Amino acid sequence: MPKINVLPKEIYSLIAAGEVVERPMSVVKEMIENSLDAGAKHITVEIKNGGSTYIRITDDGCGIAREDVKKVFLPHATSKISKSEDLDSISTLGFRGEAMASIAAVSSVELLTKTNDEDTGTRYEISGGEEISLSDAGCPNGTTVIVRNIFGNVPARMKFLKKDVTEANAVQGVTERAAISNPAVSFRFIRDGRQALFTSGNGDMKSAVYSVYGAEFSDTLIDVDYSYEGMRVYGLVSSPHRSRKSRAMQFFFINGRFVKSATAVAALEQAYKNSIMTGKYPACVLNVELDSKLVDVNVHPAKIEVRFVNERPVFNLIFYGVKTALETKDTVKQGSFSADEKRFAQSPAAVVKSDFFKKGEKPNQLRFAVNDTANPWKLESPRKPIYQSDGGESVRKTAGIKLDIFGKNAETRKGQPKRGAPDILFEEEKEEKTEPAAVIDEKDAPPVFKIVGEAFKTYIIVEIENDLYYIDKHAAHERMNYERLRAQSQINSQVLLSPAAVKLSADEYAVIIENLPLLAKCGFAAEDFGNTSVLVRETPAMLDGADISDLIIEIAQKLLEHKTDIEPEKMDWIFHSTACRGAVKGGDNTSDYERELFVKKLLSMPNIRYCPHGRPVMIKISRHELEKQFGRIQ
Repeated sequence: MPKINVLPKEIYSLIAAGEVVERPMSVVKEMIENSLDAGAKHITVEIKNGGSTYIRITDDGCGIAREDVKKVFLPHATSKISKSEDLDSISTLGFRGEAMASIAAVSSVELLTKTNDEDTGTRYEISGGEEISLSDAGCPNGTTVIVRNIFGNVPARMKFLKKDVTEANAVQGVTERAAISNPAVSFRFIRDGRQALFTSGNGDMKSAVYSVYGAEFSDTLIDVDYSYEGMRVYGLVSSPHRSRKSRAMQFFFINGRFVKSATAVAALEQAYKNSIMTGKYPACVLNVELDSKLVDVNVHPAKIEVRFVNERPVFNLIFYGVKTALETKDTVKQGSFSADEKRFAQSPAAVVKSDFFKKGEKPNQLRFAVNDTANPWKLESPRKPIYQSDGGESVRKTAGIKLDIFGKNAETRKGQPKRGAPDILFEEEKEEKTEPAAVIDEKDAPPVFKIVGEAFKTYIIVEIENDLYYIDKHAAHERMNYERLRAQSQINSQVLLSPAAVKLSADEYAVIIENLPLLAKCGFAAEDFGNTSVLVRETPAMLDGADISDLIIEIAQKLLEHKTDIEPEKMDWIFHSTACRGAVKGGDNTSDYERELFVKKLLSMPNIRYCPHGRPVMIKISRHELEKQFGRIQ
């Protein structure tokens, strides 16, 4: 049991001051932190009336020696630090020595404690900062603290408490965050006599998250475990297609301490860029482990805000950790049927009669629900293969000549107006002269598939083993274009037969002129044409027949809307627009041969799961789910 010392003034004056006890939640937070610092493996939190009349925290930690019990309630008394240098490397959750003194000053407190070395426990009572009694007590090893009538002797502060249900929710939130950040500790939360939370303490974070937030949330999470420059980030993040409308489910912990960090939020959301829709946010439970000397927790009275010695390594740690998890562990979005089970309990004839033969009634509607599933093929980094079939048919690879999937030379169509039913075009990469064209290895080949058809001229239906895949051809082609643009060190451009003059607003014109070198890097050759106009002479090769004027205006608007000095981020927005304009559209006619080559190319790039805007490129329906709906299986 560490000895409790009363800090001298020259030390406690260095500690960030602030009101520790604001509401019952503050009391519970401080006492849970004390229990965790004491090495507890089981912690029980019980409250009544939102915690305003009764709070009890019980743990099985190391306990407090009898000679130290009174010191617990003295200002600036703590076992966590003893000299000023200790503030530079705080490894415990508590350290200020203010909490228990502040709690005892505004309420009545009863403490029961016993260490492993003592035969008899200690019972101590204090109210309003005044000692009432100290006596022997029979109790197990550990500590129990009972707080009654918070602010009972300060009625002016009592009126600032919110409704009991609001205060109770806040206390439960603190307990839940402690539970998910300490999965090796079993937490029990009792609210007005009813158990509202229990975690097993088995050490599995996902199990703790399941106990706190339920299966609907925990089943969507992806494991993260990544190390970088002596630091480690581990925990769980949500699948991109299970994003949320707010950041309410983002939980960050630094060495087990719940914190709010703009650096962590920025790194997380940057990792989801191009995989999540605008206006949506990822969920996470992430714990960052790093040397305590690299982070200052003595910044905010509530110890929620922290300051890093160097933010960049922390940003990189979270960014690469989450990015790696998404690229290697995220899964294809799965669709399943949901229908009224009672209706299927009827005879087939009754269902048909009621659904199709009654006037004004619609057929039984089957709805898609989204779940996670395993990838149907091995997840690897993107490849740039050349396909060769047994029949000798191959996709030709040329140096700088753009081919459509019929093998036609796209150069012959430059400058021609866009047709109503465009081909799906693939701009093949330039072949390195020093390396022969390699046939795709069997282990890298796409899975064996069969194209069933196409629905609404938008969704290609593919059969792979015992599953059906619905592929959004525009979303998939857009992402393929985007990845190709990002992978090229120099964008392949095509010269327009007739340069396009684009009229812009004053702001749009200014931002385009400012970014002409950037546009050149992205495959656009443009120049100032005067009178708020620019002349475009070259565009990326994939933009065959695209409306150049609308595209330049869209790029200008994005550059204005997302003002940044970071060149890669600007290029990203340009690539977004280019990839979208160069992709086949929903409703366009595509031939059987086009679909065959398109699907083959897509399935050879298994990490393509979302378009740059965050929409899924494909949804999977299992044969099991389909046969279940037809009553073939139960």
